Amino acid sequence: MQNFIKTERLTPLKSPANERLKHFGEIYALFDAAKAGSQAERCVQCGDPYCAANGCPLKNYIPHWLKAIAENNPRNAFRLSNENSPFPEILGRICPQDRLCEGSCTLGVDGYGAISIGAIETAITESGFANGETIVYPKHHGGKRAAVIGSGPASLSAATFLVRGGIEVEIFEKESKPGGLLTFGIPGFKLDKAVVERRFELLQKAGVKIHLGVDVGVSASFDDITRQFHAVFVGVGARSSTKAKIEGEDTKGVFSAIDFLTATQKQLFGAPKDSSFDVRGKSVVVIGGGDTAMDCVRSSLRLGAEQATCVYRRSEKTMPGSKKEFVNAKEEGAEFLFNYAPSKVIAANGKLSGVEFVQTKLEDDGKRGKLALIKGSETVVKADRVIMALGFEHQAKSWLSGITLNDKGGIVADEFGRTLNPKVFAGGDTVRGASLVVKAAADGKAAALAMIAALRT
Repeated sequence: MQNFIKTERLTPLKSPANERLKHFGEIYALFDAAKAGSQAERCVQCGDPYCAANGCPLKNYIPHWLKAIAENNPRNAFRLSNENSPFPEILGRICPQDRLCEGSCTLGVDGYGAISIGAIETAITESGFANGETIVYPKHHGGKRAAVIGSGPASLSAATFLVRGGIEVEIFEKESKPGGLLTFGIPGFKLDKAVVERRFELLQKAGVKIHLGVDVGVSASFDDITRQFHAVFVGVGARSSTKAKIEGEDTKGVFSAIDFLTATQKQLFGAPKDSSFDVRGKSVVVIGGGDTAMDCVRSSLRLGAEQATCVYRRSEKTMPGSKKEFVNAKEEGAEFLFNYAPSKVIAANGKLSGVEFVQTKLEDDGKRGKLALIKGSETVVKADRVIMALGFEHQAKSWLSGITLNDKGGIVADEFGRTLNPKVFAGGDTVRGASLVVKAAADGKAAALAMIAALRT
């Protein structure tokens, strides 16, 4: 260990932009065992590991599995990595490590380059699976049954830890495939869908029943599910898109990021093409500055858009998304316009032609704060399609009888996912609002542990 002086930080190789634009496959290669080991050897094994304690919402055993893989003990590394995380090979791919574990790494702070934690995390589990390792789940005991509503990150995490606690689990998912955001909201160039499917296959082998095409509140009763099971976890996410509240945003050709990304993924799964989301040969404008906006411009370019422009109301340095996703989007040909806020969608006789933007400035001398619009700075950006990537809000949950919601429509739950109904727990975006996948996973885990404790009393 502590080889950071003679070994520089490396990140996984990625395919050239002109090649990766031809498909939706993952763009990063995996570290092989030798590279994962040599990169792990850079770790200084801090007495107080900020990467885990401060940087990781799951409090993963990062120094422990780094040490194991550095010492050529892949089995132990696999077990340690999967002990505290429900799906490390997924989080290793999609977590914004620069803002979490790697952002808290002592070496990064000291200028040596943070440990490549995400890449090593992914490599440990992927190489483990390739070499025959598997996740061992205990047999059910005690006859306790739990229902999980939704199958996104929080629900997948909750189901995983419930099964590990010996609880019988049934998942209810309204879509034709499980995974929620992991399956339909995150493009395949960041997360291969086979990786997600494998996690659900492991749960099914452990006895979990997955009911697809079941829309709770429509085709199934929440009250009936609550009566039939000893405990219920609700993890339905926050899928309603935030509106720009500007003139013309309901014009045909203007759609939300989640609708666009979901339609794209369903098409890749073989569903009939929805022409309303067709961007081939079009000028696409994406409004927003987070990772979802990057997903939209990058997907548009892969789908044959003539031009894809991302417009963000703040500066480049204040973009909320991951830096690497911004870099990848630029490499792939996305264009960017900063410090412009949308004022209206321009259409003639119902046909979209562009978006008017107004230049912005910060009122507090450069700090991230309230924006002011500069009068007379209006500019029009040509657009045949407009994708709103402004964030997500809670969807209506009228079917959640007996559960308290906050003023934004989120489920009210404590840090352990407990609602006012002692049988019902909740976590992830449906509680906290749109956030990171790893935080949803942490919520699902906390709720599962609390559910297990309640069911065993």
